Amino acid sequence: MNQSLELRSFYEDYYNDEVARKRVIAAKQTVDHISALCGGASLGNLLDVGAGDGAVLAEIEKRGMASELHAVEISNSGIERIRQRKLNTLQSVQEFDGYKLPFADNSFDTALAVHVLEHVEHERLFLRELSRVARRCYIEVPLEHTFRVQRAIQTSAPYGHLNFYTPETFKNLLSTVELSLLSIAVFPNSLDYEVFLSGPFVGKAKYLIRSFALKLFPRLSPELFVYICGALCERK
Repeated sequence: MNQSLELRSFYEDYYNDEVARKRVIAAKQTVDHISALCGGASLGNLLDVGAGDGAVLAEIEKRGMASELHAVEISNSGIERIRQRKLNTLQSVQEFDGYKLPFADNSFDTALAVHVLEHVEHERLFLRELSRVARRCYIEVPLEHTFRVQRAIQTSAPYGHLNFYTPETFKNLLSTVELSLLSIAVFPNSLDYEVFLSGPFVGKAKYLIRSFALKLFPRLSPELFVYICGALCERK
């Protein structure tokens, strides 16, 4: 079973200089989230599934968080960008079809799927394949199912978003593929990311509003604003 041709076509030439800076900023906040949930423990032998242009891998190598890196990606432009980084601990970069990973069972200590699941047509098949090759998984998704979900559907559809999550639906999805939650957290976007998207004044305001709302009303705020949810799981 392959990813839709539409999605593969969209991302074929997506990774270029124009999006590179945004992805570097996004990668820093993602690796901050991973570090927070892992408690600083090593990720060991790591596979990044849907690795994009390799920005997350580069940040992980920079921080010395993994002993060995591997990547799979559906986009040739992404694969080429990963190879151009010439990461010292990167052992392999391969194209894959979106579902079948070209590795034996239990090949990795950790598998990442960072902002991938919202694009996946058959989420449970994808998650089972992820947990087949790694004993531990880190999965990160945007929480776009707010009271303005219709707007989220319209604005993110061009980027291939098919699935829209709340913290509860995301937890339920993980539990139905027999993944045990080791830790899970809801995060606001970083200040740097908000400023990049909206400028210094509006970006800082968005960051402060969302951060304080999450701190004061942790259950209510994801119904009002878009956040990010990261989950560290292991196979049951």
